[in-house]
Amino acid sequence: MKFEQIISDLKNKVYHPVYVLMGEEPFFIDQISDYIEENVLDESEKSFNLTISYGKDTDVHTLIGYAKRFPMMANHQVIIIKEAQNLDKIDEFLSYVENPLKSTILVICYKYKTLDKRKVFTKSVAKHGILFESDKLYDNQLPEWIVNFLKQKKYSISPKAAVLLSEYLGADLSRIANELGKLMLNIPANTEITPDHIEQNIGISKDFNVFELQKAIGVKNIFKANQIINYFAANPRDNPLVVTLANFFQFFSKILIYHSLSDKSRNNVASALSINPFFVNDYQLAAKNYNAGKLIAIVGYLREYDLKSKGIDNISASEGELLKELLYKILH
Repeated sequence: MKFEQIISDLKNKVYHPVYVLMGEEPFFIDQISDYIEENVLDESEKSFNLTISYGKDTDVHTLIGYAKRFPMMANHQVIIIKEAQNLDKIDEFLSYVENPLKSTILVICYKYKTLDKRKVFTKSVAKHGILFESDKLYDNQLPEWIVNFLKQKKYSISPKAAVLLSEYLGADLSRIANELGKLMLNIPANTEITPDHIEQNIGISKDFNVFELQKAIGVKNIFKANQIINYFAANPRDNPLVVTLANFFQFFSKILIYHSLSDKSRNNVASALSINPFFVNDYQLAAKNYNAGKLIAIVGYLREYDLKSKGIDNISASEGELLKELLYKILH
């Protein structure tokens, strides 16, 4: 079952006796378990009917004993097992899962890994309850996720602002949601969030960031590119070289893919490069300035400077100095 459907069912008070929430992305697991913890029981019911345990501090048989208890002065009791990946012999829940108590809502949070879906235990969970796998989002999925997250909160966001946030904060959904929460405290609902809002409230510069650097490099605006590089060199903590190199690699790889496309229509380019159509023009302009041979050379430079950033063939050059050298080679 999809995340959105699980949350929708919970809001409609459609409860299942067992939830196994597993996978590499902890954000969705936390969202589901937190919703159950905060909303299934009212405050007066929680003292007797809410149990929260941690995998390393308990065992399956103790938890089964809890699960078989009846609620006190409530319709349900809720048992949430956090960090269940540290729980020994989790498969021993099988006997309970096959015959769960309808008044118990058992939530097993199995983070950063997945259970074997071929095993009898997981198949039984899927049959009698909810087996949810929380997958990590790819970098190119982050802007769309930000758009949808804000839409649910009655906000919109410009494509440029969504990309700016995703590139600066990375694929940490909890961090993104936290920063957006701060932003929404200062901006009224039904507002379109812009790069100016992000700069004023989160502190991400709308002019000096990887996104603007790539754009300047793409059109060979040497002055602007050097301005941004100097800003990065002066603020290495906020602009680590390893992150800049990773973004460069994606950017130039996509330009290389653009050259290989026979259909260079806007929609096909957006689909092939996994980008918002809003940014297709940036890649079209960059492709005019960088032919396939130059792009292959640039990919070689990126590998070279990745090694130098790790101390290989580099005795004393700082990250800022390495970035300036790399920029010169890219632009000339």
